[in-house]
Amino acid sequence: MPLVTSKKILQDARNGRYAVPAFNIENMEMAQAVIETAEEMDSPVIVQTTPSTVRYAGIGMLKAIVYEKAKCSPVPVVLHLDHGESFNLIIEAIRAGYTSLMIDGSGLGFEENISLTKKVVDIARVLNIPVEAELGRVGGKEDKTESGQGSAYTDPGEAEEFVAMTGIDSLAVAIGTAHGFYKGTPKLDFDRLSAIRDKIEVPLVLHGASGVPDEAVKKAIELGICKVNFATELRAAMTRGVREALEDKGIFDPKAYLARGKNEVKKVVKRKIMLCQSTGKAARHN
Repeated sequence: MPLVTSKKILQDARNGRYAVPAFNIENMEMAQAVIETAEEMDSPVIVQTTPSTVRYAGIGMLKAIVYEKAKCSPVPVVLHLDHGESFNLIIEAIRAGYTSLMIDGSGLGFEENISLTKKVVDIARVLNIPVEAELGRVGGKEDKTESGQGSAYTDPGEAEEFVAMTGIDSLAVAIGTAHGFYKGTPKLDFDRLSAIRDKIEVPLVLHGASGVPDEAVKKAIELGICKVNFATELRAAMTRGVREALEDKGIFDPKAYLARGKNEVKKVVKRKIMLCQSTGKAARHN
């Protein structure tokens, strides 16, 4: 089917108390792995690209890869800009045909974040493209998002005001997760998540889920998380498969070693779909 927006699938996830998995991809093989596994699991899926991936491959190339794979797929596929770092990049993604956008003003002050986010929402709403924003700062490193003025954790009262003032469709919350692999076991602030959920109506998003214990992710979903982002574990799986393949000195065809990487990515994607409890949820969107 054609690419869909994230609006309905996230609202359905919120109503059904499950989450839609969102996977960051870097190349064609990772896009294939994500969508093919979603088809096997009959799950809606969000395919994401970060600004660094856009700079690497080009936004038109990435859109073309995902579009071509999705158009013959029986499951709903969203193409989402993750951590859109500027208004200009948002416009570039809109023109390329992305069906979901994140404007990340979390490194700005509260009022500046509202101003930038509302500017994006006003344009995207005319085109029926949903917008995700972030309040509070998820730690670690996702491109250039680790510094700025924003508070480290999402304040429930500010979240309520932020949603009302901007009109966003989903909110990424900072409750103790971080981008990249963890040095220790992350401790999520579930009381804070519950308080945020009680104050706002839009779907909530968990960033930095790679390496978070499964039980913690499940509890976050029970408490209102509707979209869970996975990136680092997919990158590591792709690299692991390629490295293992290249131990065989007889392998020199990129198709051969990239296929090994793709298979490793599919294993991770399958586990995450099961974790998000979105298996079998694709049919309701057809």
